[in-house]
Amino acid sequence: MSDVPPSRSSKPEDKRGFLQKLAEMLHPGPDSKDELIETLVEAQDNEVIGQQSREMLEGVIRMADMTAGDVMVAAPRMDLVNINAPFDELLHLIIDTAHSRFPVFEDEKENIIGILMAKDLLKLQRAPELNIRALLRPAVFVPESKGLNELLREFRVNHNHLAVVIDEFGRVAGLITIEDVLEQIVGEIEDEFDIAEDAGDIFALTDHTYRVSGDTSVERVNESFEVLLPDTDFETIGGLVAHEMGHVPKRGEHYALAGLQFTVLHTKGGAVRWFKVSPAAVIQTSDAL
Repeated sequence: MSDVPPSRSSKPEDKRGFLQKLAEMLHPGPDSKDELIETLVEAQDNEVIGQQSREMLEGVIRMADMTAGDVMVAAPRMDLVNINAPFDELLHLIIDTAHSRFPVFEDEKENIIGILMAKDLLKLQRAPELNIRALLRPAVFVPESKGLNELLREFRVNHNHLAVVIDEFGRVAGLITIEDVLEQIVGEIEDEFDIAEDAGDIFALTDHTYRVSGDTSVERVNESFEVLLPDTDFETIGGLVAHEMGHVPKRGEHYALAGLQFTVLHTKGGAVRWFKVSPAAVIQTSDAL
């Protein structure tokens, strides 16, 4: 009598990879992007993927329909460098805005002739005889209709971090950075000024002033500082101050409102991220000394 090999009763190991599991779950496949996103939510519910993976995949899917014009910083909000500006003016602009790259124009703002790296100004400081034109990097121009997928690929291949966006008439419409594109996938990339949303929006400083988030509601500012700000359609203090000033605030600008002095500490994407707030009378007195 021949020996019959015993059968294995244990469950075979599932050696399918993540992509294979996901592909099998999608089969026969969704008919639209919305259905695909719903399927990703189902995959998360079934613990095939995690929440962060699902959110990033959703970002990739949504980005496929987006263009440079959808996420660019509009031309009126661009911080530009005048090629003929003195060194001190350039230095102040770079310190005030805290950007690392600046489009440079000559004669008129539509005439972008290159990109200036903030770090390159050190060379000009050490060797004043250098011509600033020699420090400029070539500017990259893209149309508003440029797809974000393609633009991200070009940023990676060409090692560029910034592009000037042109409208259908060949005029400067705005600028876009690699960070603007990546944020569509991974969410907002925080910097050293960012604080978790649940950490608060008004902070007392050691000099008896306050640091206030631009997203703080007008109502909360009224209650915290016992003031009465103008009643407008703007819900946040950043929107209200920008409206009262009549332009997009820049870092270092001051504005007095309802007995308070608002100093712009940090801006991003054309909006105020942080103010320094003091009683207006205190600022006026110290400025007069």
